[in-house]
Parts: sequence; C-alpha cells; structure tokens
Amino acid sequence: MNARTEVRPIDDLRSYMAALEAHGQLHRIRTEVDWKYELCHISKVNEEQKGPALLYENVKGYDIPVFTSAFTTSQRLAIALEQDPALSMSQLSKKWMELTTKQMIKPAFVDRPAVMENQITGDAIDIEKFPSPWFYPDDGGRFFVTAGYLVTQDPDTGWTNLGTYRSQVLGKGILGSQIIKGKHGDMHMKKYQERGELMPAAAVVGCDPVLFLASSTLVSAGIDEYDVAGSLRGRPVPVFKSEVTGLTLPANAEIIAEGFIDPNELMDEGPFGEYTGYYSGNKGKDYPKPVLRIKRILHRNNPVMWSTTVGKPINDIHMIQSLNRTATLWYDLETMKVPGIQSVYIPPEACGRFWVVVSVKQMYPGHSNHVGNAVIASTTGHYGVKGVITVDHDIEADDWDRVWWALATRFDPRRSAQIIDRGRSTPLDPGLPISARDITSRIILDACTPFEWKDKPNEIFMDRAVLQKVSDRWNQYGFTGPSPVAGMIHRLTRPEAKKAKA
Repeated sequence: MNARTEVRPIDDLRSYMAALEAHGQLHRIRTEVDWKYELCHISKVNEEQKGPALLYENVKGYDIPVFTSAFTTSQRLAIALEQDPALSMSQLSKKWMELTTKQMIKPAFVDRPAVMENQITGDAIDIEKFPSPWFYPDDGGRFFVTAGYLVTQDPDTGWTNLGTYRSQVLGKGILGSQIIKGKHGDMHMKKYQERGELMPAAAVVGCDPVLFLASSTLVSAGIDEYDVAGSLRGRPVPVFKSEVTGLTLPANAEIIAEGFIDPNELMDEGPFGEYTGYYSGNKGKDYPKPVLRIKRILHRNNPVMWSTTVGKPINDIHMIQSLNRTATLWYDLETMKVPGIQSVYIPPEACGRFWVVVSVKQMYPGHSNHVGNAVIASTTGHYGVKGVITVDHDIEADDWDRVWWALATRFDPRRSAQIIDRGRSTPLDPGLPISARDITSRIILDACTPFEWKDKPNEIFMDRAVLQKVSDRWNQYGFTGPSPVAGMIHRLTRPEAKKAKA
C-alpha cells in the first residue's frame, strides 16, 4: 500500500516520523540515554538486527530528542519517498530514476518558515545546546551534522548546492566541515577564495528526508538539489532566503547553523568513524579542514536532532548511497544509450559505492563488456567504484544468490576479468594508502555467457505445468500462507518463446 494514502504528505522530519509510526516502523526510547557512545551503540545494535527507526526522547542533559536509524531498511526508504514499501532497492532506484528524468521542480519561497520560530545570535550562540552525539571511542569529538547537509552557493551563477559533509563541533560557534576536494562545495569555496571573500554556508539538521537523500546524490554541477527533491516529491520544496547569508534555505528544517567559511582558515578535524567502517580525519596525518563560523542558529519549537551512526555496513548511509547511486547510475546508462539494461544495483553491503552489479540482455558480441566499461565511464561510476559485475538478463542485479551462481558458472577469470589501472578514487577509501588515495584500479567481472558462443551450456529448468500443480496444492502439503510459486516461475522455468506473427 502506498504510504501517501495513509498519512499526510511528507514535507519535514516530523511528518516522516509520523508516517513511520503509522507503518509500525518507529520505536520510542523513553529511558535516559547518554549522548556519548551509548546512543550510537544502541542504534548500531538495532541496525544490525534490521530494527525500526529510533527516537530517543530522554537524552542525558537535554530536552531535545534524537532520531536515528531512519533508512536502515528499503521499506523506510520507500516511505520517505511516498512509494510502495514492498519495492526492492533496485525497483525503488528505478522509480527514482524515472521521477528525476522528468522535468525538475523548482522550490517555492514561503513567508513564514517554521525553522525561524527561534533565532540565536551574538554571545548566545552555542551549538552545544543541541545533543550532537559522540559516536565511536576513537572519534575526535561530537558531530553536529551526520544526517544533514551544508548549503553553499556559486557566487557567479547562483547555483545552490546541498552537500552531505560531516560537521564536527570544534567550539560553541565553530563547526568543522569535511568538504572533500573536487566536490561541489569545494568548487564554490575555490571561487570565493579567488575573490578573497568569505563563503556563506549553512549546516542543516532535520528536514524533509528527500532533501537529505538528494544532498547525498551525485548530480551534475549546476543542478540544485532542491530541484531534484521537488521532482521526487512531485511538488516544490518550501524554502526561504536568509537575510544573514543570502542563501536559499529549507523552510521546514529543524535546526540551521548559518555563517561564513574563510577558505584560508583550516583546522584539524576528526577522526570520525566513516561509512567505510574505518576512521578518517586523523589529526596530523590528513589535511586540515575548513570551518564554519556560526553567525546565527535557527530552530523550530521543540526541535528534533537527526543523526546517523555511520560506521560499518549496513546503516542509513549505506542504504542511502545504494539507493541514490543505483538511481543515478541507471540514469547515466539510459542517457548514454546503452541498450539492454534490465536492472542495476550498487549494494549497501559494498558501502553503497564501491561495487556495481548490472543485468543486461545481450544483443551483440562484447555487449556485456560494453556495459561494464560504460559504468566506470559514467558520472556516477567514475568516482570510487572499484568493481563491476555484469550478469545475463535472467538474473536480477540485486539477487545475490543468482549473482554468485553466475560468477561460479558463467565466469572464467582469464576471459572474463578486465583490470583498468587508473580511475578516480575517494580519499575515504581505506583499501588505499593514506598518501595515495586519489587514484584506484578497477576490475570488470563479466559473469555473462558470451553472446557469440554457438554451443551454449544447457541450463536446467523446471516444468511449468508441474509447478502450477505444486502451486495449486501448496496448502495440501501442509504449508501455510500463499504459494510462493508465482514469484519464482520466471526464475525456475524456461523463458517462453515469443509466437511468430501470422
């Protein structure tokens, strides 16, 4: 059932939590919980068990609740997108691709943004008034932004970027910002540096979940994530223009810390337990980071803090990256006119980034290899991807049992593996030495039976009529519930030949 039919449309964090609660996907913790380590550890254990989203209503020393585990399951991602919770990750990503290939929807400016119910300025500024968690034992401190984004703007064109850059609390009025080189926020910052100007910036926590999803998405330079979020919602995102920074900001955010970044002011930041399952940001080893000096804090009445545990897979961040990178890669391949694409998947188990699986209906010799090379040449796949697996059209890209079977029975290491020596990497990849993380090698594993083979292996299939008999008698065998045969018949029986036209 579509979430949209059961609850009011989602336009902020509160309506998302209400939708989760309506679906039995939210658990409230009323026992006092320490923001240092304990909150994260509870959340992580819950996420390992595929548990519900959590709302900590009694955080030690605070009267502000903390929300975690927002997207740990595909069902919750579907609810966030107002889609059918029964959709798989690959199906949900296809829906994302379809929605965002339509016309983008510009945001709508509103007169009374909810986030301006409270304003903190001057000596009263203290970001520690909010319960930013301290996640893991070797973290460098508390992190205000983990489930949020930094808003910046191109000084020449006005292009607004929402970038998911972590922000550590470095002082009452200072937030560290990990703006990785080459990211859109870095492009903006370089322009301000060339001008000799401060860069307006705003750290946003707690918002319509599609804004967080869009901020984590690899979109082309010049495209506003507000427009992407609008296309996903099918309606404009409500925004307002700040008189302090001039930035376009989300009207329904829970908390916004806005101010300015001096591109020439850098501070040590981290370490932080990253989505790779390893720490990054080691003081004295990694490059220092820009800092946001806060000029104003905005927040709603009774604000809600939204955080994510990050850390080892699988948690919110891996699910987000799996969803939106799968969607953008599917869009890339469609745009590149690569034929025969059946399904695409960037699994959350691979941190939602490093490995790709694509199912293809082969039409010519080398077709499956064409697909593998297209992936690593795409906007999405060129950054950080280390491996691509291609499988035939009879296997869904997210069906791991069959993907492994294809690697076992349709793959020959000498014939089917292709190594590319150089490609763009992420500085967060722990599989590379800290001093050399700009470049990675890649591998394409072609787990397809070669199109040009005249004598192909004879695959085992079941008899369709007998399977139908089994389906009809399912409950007579002592099984309870509906027969699973209908959902399996395309996998277990020989594809029916198309009838020739008379």
